[in-house]
Amino acid sequence: MLMRTDPFREMDRIVQQLSGTSGTWSKPSVMPMDAYRQGDTYVIAFDLPGVSTEAIDIDVERNMLTVKAERRPAGKSDGVQMELSERPLGVFSRQVMLADTLDTEHIEADYDAGVLTLRIPIAERAKPRKIAIGGESGRKQISG
Repeated sequence: MLMRTDPFREMDRIVQQLSGTSGTWSKPSVMPMDAYRQGDTYVIAFDLPGVSTEAIDIDVERNMLTVKAERRPAGKSDGVQMELSERPLGVFSRQVMLADTLDTEHIEADYDAGVLTLRIPIAERAKPRKIAIGGESGRKQISG
């Protein structure tokens, strides 16, 4: 149902983790995701812990789904000294090429416990249908 658009993206993610660099708007870090089919719905779940809903941007242009998010550092107050900072900060992005069989006009998005879940219905035209053959004239009738 979807196609990977950048085969080197995973390698970039590993290099960023090892080097400790954060994503920027010009070169965002990749966000982990799962994708699966559940009945007549295609589900994509993105891990975005610690990101507020206001910092998440979801766009669909034709069949290209783009999700961008930004995790900012926690507000520092007087008297706070950071001892350890391992959680990645910065900009995260993921682009997914969706198949023509998905109904991109009816995508639903939920954000709960740091997971952004997109539910994309399978288009009616992509669902299996039975084709009946008419009487002696050989007319065919499609039933949905």
